Amino acid sequence: MNSVLAGAATLAGPEQAPGEIARYVVGEAVWAPSVHNTQPWWFTADPGGLSLYADPARQLAAADPAGREMRISCGAALFTARLALRAAGYVPETRILPDPARPLLVARLSWKRGPAATGYERRLSAQVRSRRAHRGGFDPLPLAPELLAVLRDCAGRYGATLRVITDPGTRAALAEIVQEAERALELDSAHVRELTAWTAPPGSSRADGVPATAYPARPERTFPYFPSPDFARGRGWGLPPLSVVPGRSAGVVCLLATSADQPADWVNAGQALQRILLTSAAWGVAAALHSQPFELGREPGLMHPRPGLCPQLLLRLGTTIQTAAGVRRDPGSVLLLWAGARVRRNSERTRTPCPRPPAIRRRWSARDPGSGSR
Repeated sequence: MNSVLAGAATLAGPEQAPGEIARYVVGEAVWAPSVHNTQPWWFTADPGGLSLYADPARQLAAADPAGREMRISCGAALFTARLALRAAGYVPETRILPDPARPLLVARLSWKRGPAATGYERRLSAQVRSRRAHRGGFDPLPLAPELLAVLRDCAGRYGATLRVITDPGTRAALAEIVQEAERALELDSAHVRELTAWTAPPGSSRADGVPATAYPARPERTFPYFPSPDFARGRGWGLPPLSVVPGRSAGVVCLLATSADQPADWVNAGQALQRILLTSAAWGVAAALHSQPFELGREPGLMHPRPGLCPQLLLRLGTTIQTAAGVRRDPGSVLLLWAGARVRRNSERTRTPCPRPPAIRRRWSARDPGSGSR
């Protein structure tokens, strides 16, 4: 039994204090994927449950001025928190964007005792800390049609659509779009400065950003070529190549899309994304993510799966040997515990009562899609 499932098993015993449950849940949620590993979230816990906030101090001003990728990242953390509760035998109840007056309050979570986790939920939970983003090519092996059907269902559970691109011409055209976007971003000085700021040098003790253990020293070409951001930038940082074979497979190319393009849709896209990533990992399949065209603020019509759908992310799926290693901040640094009339950081430092996230430049309004566990 790994440490994650061991922790869940401990909570599945006698009734635990809300603070202990919150610590365990946040300890898992911080392993969710986030754009450039910015980890743009923080949590508060009180006797009624757990609140998840977006952290605008970790928003990418150049690449993500609207906060779309920040909220997708928070949606992934939300799914991971809900999965942690299920692994411990609790049924989560979720309200997304519950307070229009506080647009940075992404979700409110409460829980009650429920049935034991299913085998599927336990398998996903076991992947939370070991799953890594891939930045390169894949082995030339097809994926099982059954897996792709399951991944489509993963997206559909959150009102999203996962379109698998099977036409070679469309795949090549999407690759060209990503190439063009990457070239444009490399010429954007603000974007380059931001990418550099979130790239940690080898041996760094940073617990956020993209470490040198998470990307190749030289961009790995795929066929067709889907470039990843060049974190190394010629400095020799990064991992040695996994293969000397030029032009590895691009894998199965997919588009994740939603029916609208509002904050609630971004959060649900993040939930769908994390379910897709963990399910893929449980099948031994890795994923590469591409957001470059979206960071330019424009997506060619080809990226729209069908009229009425809004693309949120491009994914590539395949099998490969993964050597990347990730980093995360201490959960205690992002969790505030309610202690009587004050809010207390998990490390015992005090904060002001009832913390409200700082205001942001643009105020969003979005309908509350309701609560419930999926």
